[in-house]
Amino acid sequence: MDRRRNKKHSNWNNQKNNQQNRNQNQNQNQNQRENQDSRKKSFQFNHTLYQNEDLRREKQKAIEEIKAREVICPKCNEPITEISSALSDRATGAPVHFECALHEIEQAEKPGEKEKVVYIGQGRFGVLYFENPRDQRKFTIKKVIEWEDRDKKSEWREELSGLYSKID
Repeated sequence: MDRRRNKKHSNWNNQKNNQQNRNQNQNQNQNQRENQDSRKKSFQFNHTLYQNEDLRREKQKAIEEIKAREVICPKCNEPITEISSALSDRATGAPVHFECALHEIEQAEKPGEKEKVVYIGQGRFGVLYFENPRDQRKFTIKKVIEWEDRDKKSEWREELSGLYSKID
């Protein structure tokens, strides 16, 4: 009498085939190995160990120097709190607020209806024309305004990046 193998008749009379026993033994062995490995592992703190006290002092000094800097915007005469978002002034090369640069361009360009002045990256602004002002996915760039020269790096940016590289 040939019985079809299915869930009802596969394990009758509490007998298991050899394949099931092997799979179960392998799973148990693997679980035991994982438990042993987890007991051996210990938690490691992820922090920098300073072997050289002078190096630690130098890094601390660089951090304090960055925090102590108070750069004044030549456009609005207010301190720049986020120096990383500042742009170089066209005339002097000194850092200016991003908002001050944007405001100056908006005053010079006077965007019309359905137009907007936006930052398009790499020190450039653009005058964008939107067919539908509510849908800002479709636009055309009417004019590109070079605010910062791509080839010329500002002295204050190089100095600031040097200080940031000391921190890690």
